[in-house]
Amino acid sequence: MKFVVFGLTISSSWGNGHATLWRGLCRALAKRGHRVVFFEKDVPYYGANRDFVEIPGGDLILYQEWNDVRRRAEEEVRDADVAMVTSYCPDGIVAGTLVLASARATRVFYDLDTPVTFSRLDAGEPISYIGPQGLAGFDLVLSYTGGRALQRLKTELGAQRVAPLYGHVDPDVHRPVLRVQHYGSDLSYLGTYAADRQDTLQRLFIDPAARRPDRRFLIGGAQYPDDFPWQPNIHFVRHLPPPEHPAFFSSSRLTLNITRQAMAEMGWCPSGRLFEAAACGAPILSDTWEGLDSFFQPGKEILIVGHMEDTVAALDLTDAELGRIAKAGRDRVLEEHTSEHRARELEILLGGATSLSRSTGGPAAMMEA
Repeated sequence: MKFVVFGLTISSSWGNGHATLWRGLCRALAKRGHRVVFFEKDVPYYGANRDFVEIPGGDLILYQEWNDVRRRAEEEVRDADVAMVTSYCPDGIVAGTLVLASARATRVFYDLDTPVTFSRLDAGEPISYIGPQGLAGFDLVLSYTGGRALQRLKTELGAQRVAPLYGHVDPDVHRPVLRVQHYGSDLSYLGTYAADRQDTLQRLFIDPAARRPDRRFLIGGAQYPDDFPWQPNIHFVRHLPPPEHPAFFSSSRLTLNITRQAMAEMGWCPSGRLFEAAACGAPILSDTWEGLDSFFQPGKEILIVGHMEDTVAALDLTDAELGRIAKAGRDRVLEEHTSEHRARELEILLGGATSLSRSTGGPAAMMEA
C-alpha cells in the first residue's frame, strides 16, 4: 500500500514523541512492502535539531508553506491507498480537507495526543488540527490512547470507527548496548521538561536523590528551566537524539517513567519511553494509571512507585532482582509491543475500514442514512 501522511514531524525528535514512533512504524511498514510519503512543515526549531532525513522506501517532503506543496499533496493523495492526517499537524485542517476529499484512499485520522485533544475540548479551547466537522468524515480514527477515550472520540467528535494504535518500539534501534560511563547512573530519567510532571519528578526522583547522596542520578531531556531544583548528585544531559537512547538506558541501573497528567488521568496511554527502556534492558520504575497492567505486569515486568520511599526501596534491590525485572520487561515488549506488531495491527484495521467504506458508501453515506 501507499501511505500519505500529514504529520507533526518525523525528521526531528526534539521536544516531541511523534518522530521516534513514526520512524519505527515507517521502517516496519517498509519491511512489509508498503511505502510512506510523509509531509512535514519545516519549522525552525525542528530544522535546527534535525536527526532524520530519509524514510526507508518512502519520501519525506519538507515544506515552508501549505500553498508551496498543495499541488504535490493533491498528486500524492490521488493514488494513495491510505491518506492520513495526525494530531498537531500544523496544517491539519487543510490537510484533513484534502484527505476527506479522496475518492480512492482509506481516510484516516491518527490522534497521537488524545488526552490533550480532550483537555482542550473540555476547556472550550480550539483544536488546531481538527476542523469544525470533527472526525465524522474519516473511515478510521486511530488513537494513541485506549479505554474510555475511544467512546469519547465517537460521542464528542463524531468518529464512526475508532481503534487504539498504541506506542511501540523498534528493537533494531532500541536494544541493549555496552554501558557508557557518562550515562552511568543508579537512577535515570529521560523526558522533556513538563510543569505537570514536576511534582511527581520531585517526589520520585529529586527527593530520593537528596535522601541518597551516595547514588548517581541522571536526567536527559530538553527545555529544563534555570531554576530547576538540582541536587549535587543529579547530573544532566541535554536533549538526547534517539540513537543515544540505547546507551542512556543500558547504562542505567534503574530508569524512571513519569506520565503526563492528562495521559495519567485518561489512562490506557503508555508512553513510548516505557517500551524503549524495556527493549534496552533497563528495569523500569513508573507511576501508575488505569490500564498499565495490560502492557506490563506490575512487580514482575515493571515496578510501580508512588512515594519517595518506593524509589529508595527500589534502589536497594539487588542486581539479580533488577536483572529479573529487566529481562521480563524486555521479553514482554518483544512479544507484544514492537513497531512490527503495530504495523500488523494497522494493516488489519485498515482492511476492516476499507471493507466498511466499500460496503456502506463510507462514513458520509452512514451519516446520510
